[in-house]
Amino acid sequence: MQVEEGEFLVLKGKSGSGKSTLLSLIAGLDRPTSGTLKVSNINLQQLNPAQLARFRQQHIGMVFQSFNLLPTLSVLENIALPALLAGVETEIAYKKAKELIELAQLDSRADHHPSEISGGEMQRTAIARALMNDPALIIADEPTGNLDSKTGDRILHFIKDLNRNLRRTVIIATHSTDADAMAHRILCLEDGHIT
Repeated sequence: MQVEEGEFLVLKGKSGSGKSTLLSLIAGLDRPTSGTLKVSNINLQQLNPAQLARFRQQHIGMVFQSFNLLPTLSVLENIALPALLAGVETEIAYKKAKELIELAQLDSRADHHPSEISGGEMQRTAIARALMNDPALIIADEPTGNLDSKTGDRILHFIKDLNRNLRRTVIIATHSTDADAMAHRILCLEDGHIT
């Protein structure tokens, strides 16, 4: 499988087909047992755990179905966190986070905590957080799975706009057909194999 720069790829398949595992491999969270895995021309099998962590920080933005926001942090703080963990100066990190808040149309929610915002707002916060370190690749695992259809559609259009306007490569794993019309390509997985 090869994914081109700037591509919007949708991975389809039943539960257990290997979609989430493939995303974990691409993100360097899991290691393949065979074959070759290169992301941004970097052979992930040759990296040690510290190098893999740096690789993820610099190249990958991850969005999950469960949002994974820290409940004690505000929207602004959740978005700024990846940059702060990467050692970016606080003032610079918060300036970039505020730009992403504007992009995600969360201006009025910047000081709210995850428990005070809607599911769609939480997912937009998670996507903005994934963009914090300017990743070349955005990986989304069932990004609309916990959202109603209208909110899910808005989230997919937001991701598509990032792909089109910011030239981010996007790989989405989903059961839904909602992203199909936006994709440049759809790959179907069954028992760990592309069908």
